[in-house]
Amino acid sequence: MDKIREKLASLDPVLLDLRDDSSKHAGHAGAASGGGHYLLKIVSERFSGLTPVARHRLVYEALGEMMRRDIHALAIDARTPGENA
Repeated sequence: MDKIREKLASLDPVLLDLRDDSSKHAGHAGAASGGGHYLLKIVSERFSGLTPVARHRLVYEALGEMMRRDIHALAIDARTPGENA
């Protein structure tokens, strides 16, 4: 999870809450390939003016290859600081 946090630091988050949910998916086909299941709440000014889809794309871009290799599923809650209230 440290590697994920390092990569997401490029989005200048004011809050980054990452939870490994992989244990709840034991036996799942994605778990068999070694990809983890994660829940992410990230708050960044970089999301201002972006649609939810565009915000998710920024997260995917920041994670790069990890999305194809290390992460099987990622639930994303991406907000701006004003939306985090």
